[in-house]
Amino acid sequence: MTRRLHLNAFLMATGHHVAGWRDPGVPRDAALDFAQYRHFAQTAERAKFDAVFLADSVGIRSVDTSATLHRTARVSNFEPLTLLSALSAVTERLGLIATVSTTYNEPYHVARKFASLDHLSGGRAGWNVVTSSSESEAHNFNRDHHPEHALRYERAREFVEVVNGLWDSWEDDAFVQDAAEGTYYDADQLHPLNHRGKHFQVRGPLNIARAPQGRPVVVQAGASEPGQALAAQTAEVIFTAQQSLAGAQAFYAGIKGRLQQYGRHPDELKILPGVFAVVGETASEAEEKWDALQGLIHPEVGVQLLSQVIGGFDLSGYPVDGPLPRGIPEPNGPKSRFHLVTQLGYDEGLSIRQLYERIGTARGHWSIRGTASQVADQLQEWFEGGAADGFNLMPPTLPGGLDDFTRLVVPELQRRGLFRTEYTGRTLREHLGLQRPVHRRVAADGLRAVA
Repeated sequence: MTRRLHLNAFLMATGHHVAGWRDPGVPRDAALDFAQYRHFAQTAERAKFDAVFLADSVGIRSVDTSATLHRTARVSNFEPLTLLSALSAVTERLGLIATVSTTYNEPYHVARKFASLDHLSGGRAGWNVVTSSSESEAHNFNRDHHPEHALRYERAREFVEVVNGLWDSWEDDAFVQDAAEGTYYDADQLHPLNHRGKHFQVRGPLNIARAPQGRPVVVQAGASEPGQALAAQTAEVIFTAQQSLAGAQAFYAGIKGRLQQYGRHPDELKILPGVFAVVGETASEAEEKWDALQGLIHPEVGVQLLSQVIGGFDLSGYPVDGPLPRGIPEPNGPKSRFHLVTQLGYDEGLSIRQLYERIGTARGHWSIRGTASQVADQLQEWFEGGAADGFNLMPPTLPGGLDDFTRLVVPELQRRGLFRTEYTGRTLREHLGLQRPVHRRVAADGLRAVA
């Protein structure tokens, strides 16, 4: 079969540009307007996207909440599983991926919620595994400080192991519901987990039948060394931030090369870099849209955003047109993004203003602009050049940015034979070309029978 790229729509209520909410085409109440999200999801489904994706944080991220939060839109959002459950009722094929942290949740809750979403949607759920990145989140969960980076990933590995085990509490045909015999389920197909580890003690079983997909799709976004190791061992999709073709190719080859040590084939993991695309009918129109958005960034917001992305180091006391200071300490938060952004600033000699303008589009993700053909050329180069299996689209504004991409770029990708024109499956796994996992007990019995 011809290899085709995958597309997810990464939804933020007003779009990904830090000042996108100020654009005249963005509804002012979008963050809490379900009708807007319904439009986004149905637009993505009409364009045959694999999925929509929601990020999340269990706290307001800010260096100085009193100074800048009133100038940004990213402080009031739906809880993602609640929203995706509602969207499951107004879509039929579109995958539904939500971020849920392993740092401030318990495995049983997460396993049950995603299994429920998978049943509600007919097999379209995906879990984006994160370890939380903001010190402010710790303050909402009985902690004075965020756990150390290495400890967060250690906990995350065990967390994912427990969730996967709970998803296999029941075999596929366990619920026989034989009314004549009075047998609701086959007890031989029930498998309590009985997990006892360093971070969790979970007996199980999960109180919901095995999910339609067997297990919801597991997504991961960390690009630090522990994050890459966790992804190679457990993830089926990786969302990553890359700035260049060479960097994306190196990341792609490195992650794919790790899979063999875990008994996995490269096709079992899809790598989807984020892409912030400004599309115009002409190149000059795309430039005008880009310049208009960049002109909306308030300096306070730009400095605050850059401070966040480099791990909470407060840049407000430094000259905005001066260089990024040297010697910024490595944060306890996301390390890969810290290194990507600070290195960009140092390598290109960017001022603080120039650097926040660069990341104000998509927080360190790849940003491009142009006509449909120009954007498609760049996506095709990465896809065919060993840098990506597809892309996590980050619309600059919503609904306009998503509407532009689906109206202009998707038909061009389809014309080139790079993207589907119709869905061929109903589940997220089928869209992504991922196998439905066999229940672990059934797999073990099969291996014993072969032996």
